[in-house]
Amino acid sequence: MKRLLFIVAVIATATTIVFGYIIADLRRENSRLNSNQHALIESITLYRLRDSTSAASVEKLTLQLDEFRALREADTEHIRKLGIRLRRAESYARTALESHHEGTLPLRDTIIVHDTVKIFNYSDKWSRLAGILLRDSIHYSLHSVDTIRQVVHRVPRRWWFMRFGTRAIRQEMWSSNPNTRLVYTEYIELQR
Repeated sequence: MKRLLFIVAVIATATTIVFGYIIADLRRENSRLNSNQHALIESITLYRLRDSTSAASVEKLTLQLDEFRALREADTEHIRKLGIRLRRAESYARTALESHHEGTLPLRDTIIVHDTVKIFNYSDKWSRLAGILLRDSIHYSLHSVDTIRQVVHRVPRRWWFMRFGTRAIRQEMWSSNPNTRLVYTEYIELQR
């Protein structure tokens, strides 16, 4: 009888521990989904700093690898083209940049033959330039659009043909505009 009571107590304890882990996992998943809902409902906040530089703030969206593959197929393909395995990715970010500049350039030493105004236009997929050539100046408008993508991934240690552990964490960034040249990037991971 004591042996049967001991077996029942062990089974009850094991069942309680297993159900405790299942409940904790379900709570974590529920918290993640609630956070994602809030992040999707919350819109991006665009603002300017005191020195007139542009800044943006957005909440973190947490996706599992299968969700990322299903919802972001084009981004998954970009990551594969970089030679990064998606399971080693730590985070992914995408930023769209837009520049718009208007100004007047003075011209000097010109001879006016006709009293006409010349207009010029140029546009491609990423930028648009329009302007008017006046007697003593050029008035122009330059508009440029760019998207910056970023993935942070783990670089595994290698020994012969085996890969194991993490040797480093790297950030890869790329631009969709071929006229853009990335000058500087920095990735800092802050730990609590």
